[in-house]
Amino acid sequence: MTKTVILGVIGSDAHVVGITILEQAFDAAGFDVVNLGVQTSQEEFIDAATEHDAEAVLVSSLYGHAKQDCQGFHQRIVDAGLEDVTTYIGGNLAVGQDDFEETRTFFREMGFDRVFDSETDPEDAIEALRADLDMRSSESEQESQTVSA
Repeated sequence: MTKTVILGVIGSDAHVVGITILEQAFDAAGFDVVNLGVQTSQEEFIDAATEHDAEAVLVSSLYGHAKQDCQGFHQRIVDAGLEDVTTYIGGNLAVGQDDFEETRTFFREMGFDRVFDSETDPEDAIEALRADLDMRSSESEQESQTVSA
């Protein structure tokens, strides 16, 4: 069964190239991708996750203001009854980001399941999401397995 992921760039961020690359990579990996594009509000992420019965919400931010843009995000997810939805965030998340581990800790404490920096290869995020959603890495692996009676 195909897993649905919601993808978007949060807040006033208008960086479109990265989100387009992610959309293509996740689509090629077999996910059903709903790309909300740039300058996406928290409400748009929540509404899309609800409407599409998504398994994951992937938030991107490259302009360094994700801390402000994501305040209250996970409370809204809980309020919408989406606490089982896996949430990722990635990009250049903080202005003057020196120690990414501090940034990772901040966003994990905000409720994100995984936090990626702007240098993360899309394949790393795909593999992480497959593991988090307990997906097999390819349909061919599923087809090659046999069931013994």
